[in-house]
Amino acid sequence: MTWNRVLFSVVTFIALVLCTSIPQGVNAADGAEKAIPAKFIAAWNSHDPAKMLAIFTDDVYYEDVAFGEISHGKAELSKFAASEYDGVPDLELKLVRASIDDGHGTIEWTFTGTDKAVYKTGKKFTVRGVSVVDVRGGKISRSLDYYDISTVMRQVGLLPAQ
Repeated sequence: MTWNRVLFSVVTFIALVLCTSIPQGVNAADGAEKAIPAKFIAAWNSHDPAKMLAIFTDDVYYEDVAFGEISHGKAELSKFAASEYDGVPDLELKLVRASIDDGHGTIEWTFTGTDKAVYKTGKKFTVRGVSVVDVRGGKISRSLDYYDISTVMRQVGLLPAQ
């Protein structure tokens, strides 16, 4: 084997090792995106609007689609969060699954609580839902919550059982 062939073989081997051991398309933001779902659930479960707001951008767009509630910016979102905590003081979200990639994703959750001030029935309910999110700089910049409000209304006695 000639010196050129040995050198070529060594260089090729090193290049192959480097190419297969360095993940393509991975950057620091990916790690921040992967942490968003757990932070989202923990933030809501904190029952503290200030902690909840920490995971959102200053110019956040937040929409509770079922109720038609839209919050622009952290000040409006803080009011919305406070009303949720007042209306459902034992509010608890559980993460079902999530997928966030390249700044967009979904967070599927289960919301459980007691209706104290929304419909004022005092009854417990559980509803599955999903938040469709956009992420910028490791924070949520847009979130749209989708769930079946009729499921909640049936469980609190405002609609007949199916």
